[in-house]
Amino acid sequence: MKAQIQPTPDGAIVFDAQAVAQAAFDPEWFNPEYWRARSGAQAPAGGRGGAVFIDAPFGQCALRHYHRGGMAARLLGDRYLWIGAQRTRSFAEFRLLMELREHGLPAPAPIAARYRRCGTHYRADLITRRIEQALTLAECLAARDADAAMAARVGATIARFHTAGACHADLNAHNVLLRGTEVWLIDFDRGELRTPARAWQQANLARLQRSLYKLGAARDGEDAFMRNLWQPLLAAYEGALA
Repeated sequence: MKAQIQPTPDGAIVFDAQAVAQAAFDPEWFNPEYWRARSGAQAPAGGRGGAVFIDAPFGQCALRHYHRGGMAARLLGDRYLWIGAQRTRSFAEFRLLMELREHGLPAPAPIAARYRRCGTHYRADLITRRIEQALTLAECLAARDADAAMAARVGATIARFHTAGACHADLNAHNVLLRGTEVWLIDFDRGELRTPARAWQQANLARLQRSLYKLGAARDGEDAFMRNLWQPLLAAYEGALA
C-alpha cells in the first residue's frame, strides 16, 4: 500500500495510491448519490455500519459515513469533536486497517478516508475493499446455517487478531463475515493495537456473546447454544492462542 495525503478546501483525504492508480482522489467518490446516479449503490442487508456498496473504478468497495450512536446522536448527529487530523475516526481506522493488513490479518483493505472540518467539529467517511459473496455471522444465525465448525473458525480467527494485539471496539455478529471457510472482521472504528492482555480479550469475547444472545442464538436453549456454538468457538480460540 502507498498512503497518500490530499488536502481539500475543508479537510483532507488519505488514499491508497496503488489501489486507486491515479494521482488524486475525487471527493465526489465519498458521496453515495454519486454512485447511485451511475451504477446504483446499495445498502447491504442488516446495514453494516451504515455502509453502502459501490462499483468504483478501483473495484467493488464499501463506503461508510461515520454516525454517532446512542444519546450523542441526538445532539451531534454525524459530527465529532476536532482534536487533530490523525485522530479523526476515519484517518485512525484507515491507519489501523493498514497495520492489520501488514500483519496478514483478514480485515478489509482500506482504499480512502476523508474528514471535513467545520470549526470545532468534523465529519468523516471511509472506503474499504468489499469482501464479496460474504455473509455476516448474524445472517448465518438467522438462516440457521451456523454450526460448530463455523463457530470454531470464528474463534480461531478472533485469536489471530488478539495475538497481534488487535482490539475490536464493537465485536458483534454483524461485524464477522464468512465466505466459504474464510472468516473476516470488519468495522474497526475506535479499534486499536494493544499489548495482548486477557482482560480486554475476554471483554471482546463477552461482547460477541451478548450479540449472539441478542440475535437469538440460544433460541433452542442455553445448553444447545453452549454445546453447538459457544464452546466450539472458545475451544478453537484458546487452541489458537496456545
